[in-house]
Amino acid sequence: MDTELGALGRIDCWMNFGLRILDCGLLRDFKFLKNFITKYLKMKNEPFVIERTFNAPAETIWKALTDKDEMKKWYFKLAEFKPEVGFEFSFEGGSETKTYIHLCSIKEVIPNKKLSYTWSYKDYPGMSLLTFELIPEGEKTKLKLTHEGLESFPKDSPDFARTSFEKGWTYIIGKSLSEYLENDPI
Repeated sequence: MDTELGALGRIDCWMNFGLRILDCGLLRDFKFLKNFITKYLKMKNEPFVIERTFNAPAETIWKALTDKDEMKKWYFKLAEFKPEVGFEFSFEGGSETKTYIHLCSIKEVIPNKKLSYTWSYKDYPGMSLLTFELIPEGEKTKLKLTHEGLESFPKDSPDFARTSFEKGWTYIIGKSLSEYLENDPI
């Protein structure tokens, strides 16, 4: 059983078992444990969300998100990219120790407002959905990035850990895109 579940699977099993014991009232003095376990189980499937407001119109940010020549200046180098539903693209990226081929398929396009695409890795299980939303705020634009389905990726590699995605998106949106918009206006 241990080899089938992996470390996180075993933790989930024990936490669910613990919740059943707590629900039976056998460990009334450990309500805090039940609260912790409940929060853990809810949190592990929550999407990662990051929001940043940029001093740029939505059209400028949209072009940065959808023009492959602009994307390579702050995001990833893509051979081809078209903001059209059904368009599939791939690119290389990863950590300092390993490079992965990312496989993506565009699912939703609302020009200057919303772009969504699937995000998976060649030769690895799992599928996620990445969504960029642009919300005008006067002369500025809020970008909201939502990455859902992170829990579907392998649990045995730190490259697929939620913290890895948090670190990556915080850098890409908070630093790379921000600096690009400030220093290399479209």
